[in-house]
Amino acid sequence: MSASLSVITDRSLTYQQKVAALAKVGEETVRPLSIDPETQALRDAGVVCDLFEGSAPYRPRYVVPDYERFMRRGSAFLGLEPPRDIWEATTALLVLYRHVPSITTFPVYLGDLDALLEPFVRDEAEARKAIGLFLLSIDRTLNDSFCHADIGPDATTAGRLILELSREQKNAVPNLSLKYDPDRTPDDFAILAAATALEVAKPSFANHRLFASEFEAMGLGDYAIASCYNGLAKGGGSCTLVRMNLAALSPRSKGLDDFMGRVLPDAVERQLSYMDERVRFLVDESGFFESSFLVAEGLIRKERFSAMFGLVGLAECANDLASRGSSGAGRFGHDADTDALALSIVDRIASIVGSHRVGRLEANGGRYLMHAQVGIDSDRGVSPGCRVPIGEEPELVEHIIQSAPFHRYFPSGIGDVFAFEPTAKSNPRQLLDIVRGGFTHGLRYLSAYAADADVVRITGYLVKRSEIARLNSGGQSLQDTTALGRNAVNNLGVLERRLRS
Repeated sequence: MSASLSVITDRSLTYQQKVAALAKVGEETVRPLSIDPETQALRDAGVVCDLFEGSAPYRPRYVVPDYERFMRRGSAFLGLEPPRDIWEATTALLVLYRHVPSITTFPVYLGDLDALLEPFVRDEAEARKAIGLFLLSIDRTLNDSFCHADIGPDATTAGRLILELSREQKNAVPNLSLKYDPDRTPDDFAILAAATALEVAKPSFANHRLFASEFEAMGLGDYAIASCYNGLAKGGGSCTLVRMNLAALSPRSKGLDDFMGRVLPDAVERQLSYMDERVRFLVDESGFFESSFLVAEGLIRKERFSAMFGLVGLAECANDLASRGSSGAGRFGHDADTDALALSIVDRIASIVGSHRVGRLEANGGRYLMHAQVGIDSDRGVSPGCRVPIGEEPELVEHIIQSAPFHRYFPSGIGDVFAFEPTAKSNPRQLLDIVRGGFTHGLRYLSAYAADADVVRITGYLVKRSEIARLNSGGQSLQDTTALGRNAVNNLGVLERRLRS
């Protein structure tokens, strides 16, 4: 059966999901990229993976519009004047979302929603109704859990309403982050966020001080958390995200010295060259930046786009190399030498990536951004990014201290997920204390949920258990990420995380 006919006859897909899948089938009929045989061999082996971006990139993977500019100026292309009240504001955003591209066909960033809507909150009851319908519409029409919105760091009425309504509606979309700064975010607002997270697995907590200082140092200024937990420049985005599966790479070496001296540097350079080729085609040939009204109206600017060098499977890589060393097999997350080895691997990658320049991109001086990738649903025996394998997590405090040193390498995203006993919902302040402690130690991003919640965090995105059950029973799910979540449950054991009391 042909790929297109397989999609057409798949009864588990909705009409819109079939349209998106058929578009991918069509895209794969052309292969304009120049890929050398050695790099292709790494792709075929699953070491280098472009995460299903397609063979002919015609839009950036992640687009992060300047929604503040849109709210001030409206859009000539869309025929929208600047909004004047809460109804016009929410409607204008919904209209624009329909026209923001990404790898998923849905927008991966919806804006700092509280800051965007706060100027229009004049009557709280009216605002609650408008924002409630706005959030409901997002969940029902942007059917993808990679749609991500931000709130904070300052408390606002709009932000409080978003948290309260998220808790009431219990929807998986949009994903949500709180930009948390203990000097700016009041305790009552942060505790409400923690209570909401334990109920519906969102918001996650982003270390605002760390993100803001780094993006300022890169000359990019304001930042957004998009998609899973990706730190990107507002008004820009990421042309591509290509990941390296370190778990698949380490067995290709003869040992640690061979891995660090030959295998790893060669693979990193080949992934960089593959990323360069994807960027070249997007910038020089696709015509995206010359034809998009988002560019013409200043909502995105090419000079604020970078690209993301991802990695996954660090734990398995370090465990494999440690098991072949003279000191025996120490486990990542539980052995200081193995953790130090893993850190040296990341440092080696970061050094090579940091020395690389791509002339077509200006953001961060033409350097790619490092990203700890969350995995894909077909991964087996591969831990997301730099995380400890599920089921092997150390005690909470030890886990935070072990994980924190890795976070500084990944300005475009790394995070840890903690599942809590349902009793934790009675004391959300405790979760806030954990967040504060983690950020003090250098954590960049932290996610939490209670084990009895219907909305659960898979890796970096959210899925409802009830929707997975519906899919398993032969029904359809409105969100296309439910199928990804179901496979991740089966292949990665994401519902078997160690429970924290």
